[in-house]
Parts: sequence; structure tokens; C-alpha cells
Amino acid sequence: MSDETDLANGTTESWKTGPDSASVGRNPEQTRRSILNAATTEFAARGLEGGRTDRIAANAGVAKRMIFHYFGSKEGLFQAVLETNYARIRSAEAKLELSSQVPMKAMAELIEFSFDWFLSHPEFIPLLNEGNLHEGRHVRNSSEVRSLNMPLVERINDILKSGVETGEMRPGVDPIELYISIAAISYFYFSNRHTLSGIFDRDLMSDDALANRRRHVVELVLGYLRPPMDECSKATTNAG
Repeated sequence: MSDETDLANGTTESWKTGPDSASVGRNPEQTRRSILNAATTEFAARGLEGGRTDRIAANAGVAKRMIFHYFGSKEGLFQAVLETNYARIRSAEAKLELSSQVPMKAMAELIEFSFDWFLSHPEFIPLLNEGNLHEGRHVRNSSEVRSLNMPLVERINDILKSGVETGEMRPGVDPIELYISIAAISYFYFSNRHTLSGIFDRDLMSDDALANRRRHVVELVLGYLRPPMDECSKATTNAG
């Protein structure tokens, strides 16, 4: 029997457990946050189809009916989980002091941040995988997710413009294409770490391997951004 049917028929005891509506109503933000945290763990481990609202409610310490009160459905909860996790990474990115640094240093810090985020937030990868398994419909239905990414694109574009002006970076780089590449390089490493470790008989999650890979991805992207040698010579000549 599905979670939604259980709720409608009132036949599942699990959704009746937990605090009553009066108690959770006194702190709705805490209740919502507890549900989202539990749902993040559940969906990262079992996906949208395998995730159960019974377990989410139990782990959040709330009545199952409160999930549907706040999020409408399991699909709505999964969309909210995606929104929350995108908001977390974008909020952390916004705290980077990029504008006060020279362009190449600012870009290096952004690349390192992306790598470090995947490392320290392993739940993010299965959530992204699950969103893509469902063809991105939850993201398309969320104006919040789309709007969250635009400030990042603008910051990348500002860094690129400064880099071109100083002669450090090549012109004509699309900020969205660059962002996709930065995210993809780190994403692939962590999402495929088990198979790649097995194929190459190398522990990709050892401290040395992680340090080497982090350095490699920075050098790879910055190497692409540097202008061709003839452009560098022109910039040096003009600056002199």
C-alpha cells in the first residue's frame, strides 16, 4: 500500500505516531527542518521510489501526516529536498570572498569549493542522480532552484570579465559552460569513485589521492582559461 493511500485511509499506524498537531504547531520551522533533514537522508539512500514517508516521519520525530501537511505529497517533499540542498551550496558559495581577489585566484577558490562540497556532502550526488533519473522535472517545476543559480553565473561572469581585462584569461568563455565543466569534473570523480578505484586499483578517497585530484582539477580549468601564448604576449606588450 502506498504512503499516500495509507494516509488517506488512515490504516497505517506509523503515521499516527510522533507529536500531535498542537505540539508541532508551536514550532513549525523546526518541524519542517526536521522533515527535510530526514528526507534528505532517506532519498539519498533509497531514491524517490524507494524512500518511505514512514521512515522519514519516524526519523524526524513527527507524525507522518505532518509531511503531507507541509509538502503535499512525497513528490513535493522530494522537490523541497532538492531546493534545500541547492540552497545550501549556493548560500555557502555566496560567502566566498571572490571579488577581493585577482581573477585566477578567485576562480581557483571557486573550483576548490566545488570539489570540497562534493567531498563533504556525499548525499548531494545521489540526490542529483535521482533528480536526473526523473528527467529533471522537479527542478523544472521549481522557480527557486533556477533562480538560485543565476547569482553564481553572474559572479563567474564578473571573474571572467576581470580576467580578460587583466590579460589573465581568454575572452569568449561562456560562464554557464564553464560552471557545468567545473561541477562535472568533481561530480564524476566522486560519483564514480568505487568503480574507478576498482578499475585502476587505486584508492581514490585516500588523503593523497584527494589532494592530488583537487590540485589537478584546479590546474585543468585554469589552464583552459589562460589565453593562448600569442595573446599573453600581446597583453604583456600592451601593459608595458
